[in-house]
Amino acid sequence: MSKTFVLDTNVILLDAQCILRFGSNRVFIPLVVIEEVDRFKKDQNENGRSARQFSRIVDDLRGGGSLADGVKLENGGTLTISVDLKAKTHSEHIDLMITDNKILSSALALKEKGENVTLITKDINCRLKADILGLYAEDYGNQDKSLDDLYSGQRTYEVSLADLQEFEKNRFLALPNAMEQHIHPNEYMIVTEKGNDRHRALGRYHKGKGGIVPLIPMREGIWGIYPKNIEQQFALDALLNDEIKLVSLVGKAGIGKTLLAIAAGLEKTISHENYSRLLVSRPIQPMGRDLGYLPGDVNEKLAPWMQPIFDNMDFLFGQHRSDSSSSYDDLINHGLLHIEPLTYIRGRSIPGQYLIVDEAQNLSPHEVKTIITRAGEGTKIVLTGDCQQIDSPYLDEVNNGLAYCVDRMKTEDIIAHTILKVGERSALSEAASKHL
Repeated sequence: MSKTFVLDTNVILLDAQCILRFGSNRVFIPLVVIEEVDRFKKDQNENGRSARQFSRIVDDLRGGGSLADGVKLENGGTLTISVDLKAKTHSEHIDLMITDNKILSSALALKEKGENVTLITKDINCRLKADILGLYAEDYGNQDKSLDDLYSGQRTYEVSLADLQEFEKNRFLALPNAMEQHIHPNEYMIVTEKGNDRHRALGRYHKGKGGIVPLIPMREGIWGIYPKNIEQQFALDALLNDEIKLVSLVGKAGIGKTLLAIAAGLEKTISHENYSRLLVSRPIQPMGRDLGYLPGDVNEKLAPWMQPIFDNMDFLFGQHRSDSSSSYDDLINHGLLHIEPLTYIRGRSIPGQYLIVDEAQNLSPHEVKTIITRAGEGTKIVLTGDCQQIDSPYLDEVNNGLAYCVDRMKTEDIIAHTILKVGERSALSEAASKHL
């Protein structure tokens, strides 16, 4: 039996092409949703972009017939946009002056006609009200996955003592063809002796060579920073490897994601001169109540948002002193270091730069795509974030841009990813992450 999916406004604002995600079923959008979308179309943000794109998509569909009667979609389904329907049951409990209730009433009316109705909304309270009214409601996105299912980018590989010694001697260990089919490019390996996990070596799967290669040695540290655990060794290897063009680092607060990324970026840009500039950016997304407009010029307005980046810079330049780089202000003045928001990245081309995007979990899948497609020849992009600390109201731990990127890009040869779990900021920070 075909299904009827009733969409809430927040689904459209998250994904302008959401009407194409429901297969050969019917998609129903109440008129009140179109009115809400219309109020967002002039916004100069991601919601405004989605509203405008959705309107263009639907306008093109009008050529296929009446939207009120239903038009065919390219995936075999149908789209119907109709005036709000009034349900007969529970009518005394539904205040139609409230927008969400109008959507619920339309969904309930379709159910009364015998249709197999599912309400799709990102609004938890709307799903709760739907359940009270006897409507089946779902969140939008990969609801069959959890953060624990996210690709970790690393695994343990048990081998014989002879194979482990061969890897340590020859700095290469070939993998069986059967195993290569179940491993992703640049996946990090903890190679251990069978029955003795204390005897181990670290490596990375190189798809082109068909085996495991050792990590980049870091005996002298990176800008005064030394990896404190295995996960940080994996992260630094990915950050320093010029063959890897996109690195994603995921983990809780205090594990060193941003610090490692900036240290590696400074090393590759300033010390080795592999890149023309280090560009550090982050989305402008407040935690909690927004303070509103800030005074001053553009740099003064951005200072509160960029302060976490400056904090890491202060720490690194306190660890690494030289005559050529007394402070990061000198690097900024010489154009070697640039710190900016992601607001104006659309339309740009960024060649030959080391680009770090901090707090990438607050980006939508479309925003992550926009950023990565800005990369010109010779550019490396690093995405860092904690999928459990999301400030955007339309994203969650499995449907944000960072998790989306990790899941979709893990099969590419120029991609590396690792999840960091061990906190190194302080004992207090680690205790708070565990218990609060």
